[in-house]
Amino acid sequence: MSTHNKNHPHGVFCWSELCTHNWAEGKRFYTELFNWDSDDQPIGDDLYYTMLQKQGDDIAAMYQMPDDQKSSGIPSHWLAYIAVEDIDSVAEKAKQLGAEVIAGPHDVMDAGRMVLLNEPGGALFALWQGKQHKGCQRLGELNTPYWHELASRDSAKSGDFYCQLLGWESEIKPMEGMDYTLFKVAGEPVAGMIQMTQEWPEDIPAHWMIYLAVADCDESASKAQQLGGEVCVPPTDVPEVGRFSVITDPQGAVFSIMTSAMGDVKCG
Repeated sequence: MSTHNKNHPHGVFCWSELCTHNWAEGKRFYTELFNWDSDDQPIGDDLYYTMLQKQGDDIAAMYQMPDDQKSSGIPSHWLAYIAVEDIDSVAEKAKQLGAEVIAGPHDVMDAGRMVLLNEPGGALFALWQGKQHKGCQRLGELNTPYWHELASRDSAKSGDFYCQLLGWESEIKPMEGMDYTLFKVAGEPVAGMIQMTQEWPEDIPAHWMIYLAVADCDESASKAQQLGGEVCVPPTDVPEVGRFSVITDPQGAVFSIMTSAMGDVKCG
């Protein structure tokens, strides 16, 4: 589904951005894995903001991590953006609800307006108010962002925060020995949340995980390995949902792939 001419609805994930230790190698990995094209937009001396594209449409973006961040030990990572109608008022509300403003709100040229936040549970995320650039231009298709899932060490606190901030509704779904939280906008699921248990290593912070839709989870996981990635969670079935795998790219950024069993992904 193309979304060129209008902003994504308030409270819906609208953009995904990779900050990587090695821009050139990262671009090679993702374009080969997902059959994406790329459009390198200069942002400095030998620095680029690269639009990752499917059939000419912007899907996500990536850029080289600054040297000072890299030397301070910040890992390569994906950042998820949520669409809002009035970013300044939502950013102020986020502060009142206990979030830390890392950067912004500020304009990104004529593309839109953004703010980077650290929510009370410790997960980083961003808000986006689109202007010339609305966000991801294809949704519900193969090789595009499909789902976003919050891993929180305090799911009650995190759930309350997002519901108050964005007007999300929450629904608890029992799943194989755990409660899975669905977040909804206008009755439609837009994200999920899991509780991080004591089994999770202490050095893994709360985080938003991006899932990308693929035609064959096993085939894509194998291809990711061939391209230098590491399969952290091998292809695993989730009854009535689909088959997923968690992958670390060669530069250390973590993401997931999903083959949906719900008939909600088009080839595009």
